[in-house]
Amino acid sequence: MDETRDANGTKLADGDAVTLIKDLKVKGTSTTLKRGTLIKNIRLTDDPSEIEGNAEKVKGLVLRAEFLKKA
Repeated sequence: MDETRDANGTKLADGDAVTLIKDLKVKGTSTTLKRGTLIKNIRLTDDPSEIEGNAEKVKGLVLRAEFLKKA
């Protein structure tokens, strides 16, 4: 299985905390997650380019690893 890596190439694991490196619009809502938003306690998915996590305002997010860096 491929490893999930952040934008800097750092390996990510279940339970890590990550921050966004770019503002992201959340599909289906009018919410925008700002750069620097902390996502705690992530979960890895079957797809190595995606992680699941919860932000303050939005629960059950699926985020692309290329827009994250390990906190």
